[in-house]
Amino acid sequence: MTDLPLSGVRVIDAVPGVLGAVGRLLGELGADVIRIEPSGGGADRTAGATVSGVSLSFVAANLGKRATTIDLPDDHDRLLALAREADILLEAGLEGLDDAALRAAAPMLIQVSVSDLGTRGPWRDWQASDAVLQALTGGLSRSGLPGRPPLLPPGQLALETAGPQIAVAALAAFIRRVRTGEGERVDVSLLEAGMQALDPGFGLSGSAQSGVPLWKMPRSRTDERHRYPILPCADGFVRLCILAPRQWRAMHQWMGEPEAFAGPEWDRLMTRMTSPDLLPAITRFFADKERSAIEEEAARRGIPAAAVLDAGEAVRTAQMTARRAFVPVEIAPGRSLPFPDGTIEIDGARAGLRGPAPAAGGDARFAGERPSFDTPPAADYPLAGIRVLDMGVIVVGGETGRLFADLGADVVKVENGAFPDGQRQSLDDAPVSLTFAAGHRNKRGLSIDLRADRGKQLFLDLVRQADVLLSNFKPGTLASLGFDEDALSAVNPRLITVDSSAFGPTGPWSRRLGYGPLVRASAGLSRQWVYPDDPDAFCDTVTVYPDHVAARIGTLAALSLLIRRMRTGKGGTASVSQAEVMLGHMAADIARRAAEGAGVPVEKGEPVENWLLPCAGEDEWCVLTLRGAADRAALATLTGGADRAAAEGWARTMAPDAAAVALQGAGVPAGMMVRVVELPDSPGYRALGTFREASHPLVPTAFQVEGPIAHFQHVPEPEQRPAPRIGEDSAEILRDWLGLSDDAIAPLLTDKIIEQAA
Repeated sequence: MTDLPLSGVRVIDAVPGVLGAVGRLLGELGADVIRIEPSGGGADRTAGATVSGVSLSFVAANLGKRATTIDLPDDHDRLLALAREADILLEAGLEGLDDAALRAAAPMLIQVSVSDLGTRGPWRDWQASDAVLQALTGGLSRSGLPGRPPLLPPGQLALETAGPQIAVAALAAFIRRVRTGEGERVDVSLLEAGMQALDPGFGLSGSAQSGVPLWKMPRSRTDERHRYPILPCADGFVRLCILAPRQWRAMHQWMGEPEAFAGPEWDRLMTRMTSPDLLPAITRFFADKERSAIEEEAARRGIPAAAVLDAGEAVRTAQMTARRAFVPVEIAPGRSLPFPDGTIEIDGARAGLRGPAPAAGGDARFAGERPSFDTPPAADYPLAGIRVLDMGVIVVGGETGRLFADLGADVVKVENGAFPDGQRQSLDDAPVSLTFAAGHRNKRGLSIDLRADRGKQLFLDLVRQADVLLSNFKPGTLASLGFDEDALSAVNPRLITVDSSAFGPTGPWSRRLGYGPLVRASAGLSRQWVYPDDPDAFCDTVTVYPDHVAARIGTLAALSLLIRRMRTGKGGTASVSQAEVMLGHMAADIARRAAEGAGVPVEKGEPVENWLLPCAGEDEWCVLTLRGAADRAALATLTGGADRAAAEGWARTMAPDAAAVALQGAGVPAGMMVRVVELPDSPGYRALGTFREASHPLVPTAFQVEGPIAHFQHVPEPEQRPAPRIGEDSAEILRDWLGLSDDAIAPLLTDKIIEQAA
């Protein structure tokens, strides 16, 4: 049986709604999570779609927890007593909480305090919704088609992705407490967490961006569907992600090698992306073929392709069935619906469901022995002294390693000049792309030949000294190099390995090519990211979701395994399936679909509506969220009517920020659509210090990067060391990690076992 890494860690969860997933994630990893709520239960128990009176979104966010009733301020002493026994408190403006009394009663507690838009600045009193966060974080401005209004992404992706970032911050603070004996206050704004974890405009971006950061894109929306095109076929749609020349050549051969596309210029991505003739030709070729046949033949030829599925189809695929990604959960006596069986695999087994969502009115208490930990040397950075071999590539891999580096680890980016990270590519052939410079800061670079026996042995020597090994290759790639789990653990039983892949390490799809756009198609998101009146106008192309949030979940897994290692002395493995991360974010909707398909009555409750209001200026918008009758009454008082026409007429002559200020002042969640390039100078971000200026010796001008994942009381802000060139620090790393002399390093350089950048 798996020793869950957070066994013995105690968490008080006072975060309602979608963000209850923070506590659920910690619970899946073994923590004892007690939800506190007032008498009768929290309002989120009946929010949204309900079955048998139980909110499906509540179930999704609270699986495996226990509950206790605490009415503040009357039960403040009971809360303090619980806090003295806890390690982590998650709260979001817990009404009636006496912060000073809490700190005095539980000085060792990690208090994670979540606010909507931060605790300082002009937006500090604003209320957020997922739609408001999409507007303020730059996501809305990139979603939709030219000449049409922007398109709000489906679901609650900003909130869903913020959750794992909050969990990472909590565990980082916990590790520092183990090292220092000092409690911590962690302030997290959903504004910053949602921006960083969903699709940051100033971080790593997808391969098709070719190193061009999102803040350099045109001000207005552009039609980007040619990047990862979705094409009709005999029974629906398929998506292609043909990026590499070899992939294109395989596609060209499959089409019968048409002369019109036979020249060498078609090997270039830009030639194919700008051609008015290529996609129509492929569409004609697919016209009589079904989705499954296209997927099968494409996989055989090494062509990245995926059927566009809806969420119901996605859950029923052979892959999700084989992996038992969803399992029946009893939500009421005699009534079960499918929910995710956890998010992460630990030591080859799912860290999955530990029970249903708790009933209201509980009286849970922490019990059992608190674990003791082998205490590493005290340090301000949680991961100071931790050595990481970062073999990750593109977004998921690069981002996971960067998170470790920002938290103080010595992160070595392992590459080879013959196989560089695709993030290095740049349309202008710059020596360092801006996206790479932003997304790989604070790392060191090692170039090593892992095809040579001496390179393999040298790598195993590094593994002996490492604490963590990160990768996001197709499953089986490391094993093919001779570095399977047994080989790695044999040389270092304390090693922690974390891998991320498109569909997970097992199942019939485990070896599929795993570009994010293909995952979105296979997991049902692309099918939802459309205009309601135009269901075939797919609009998910610009985003790189779920890469950034999958990186945070991988980081969360690694931190939890480091905590277990401090308890047991043993290493371990973690695996993350990006498709399952995405489907987990749709859990409530998938349960609703299953209920409706089985004829089970589903109550929808009072609808929450998001409206886009056109404002003064070209393509300027304000978004508002109506949660119920109170918001509608406030809107009517402000605009003269509670209907959309009145609101649009009121906003049309106003600047979008002025409209947002007025709506927020009336108590209605609202936000102006902010473009990525405008984020750093927006007053809310400036007040929080969200962005910082960075530099790189090979980049002629300074550029902006996002700041820390949270605002810690004691953890310093990340350093700003430039991203490495390939092999920039090879010799230095061998000196530091292995104690090799210059004489021992010289033949490795001569024989190109390692390479050192000039």
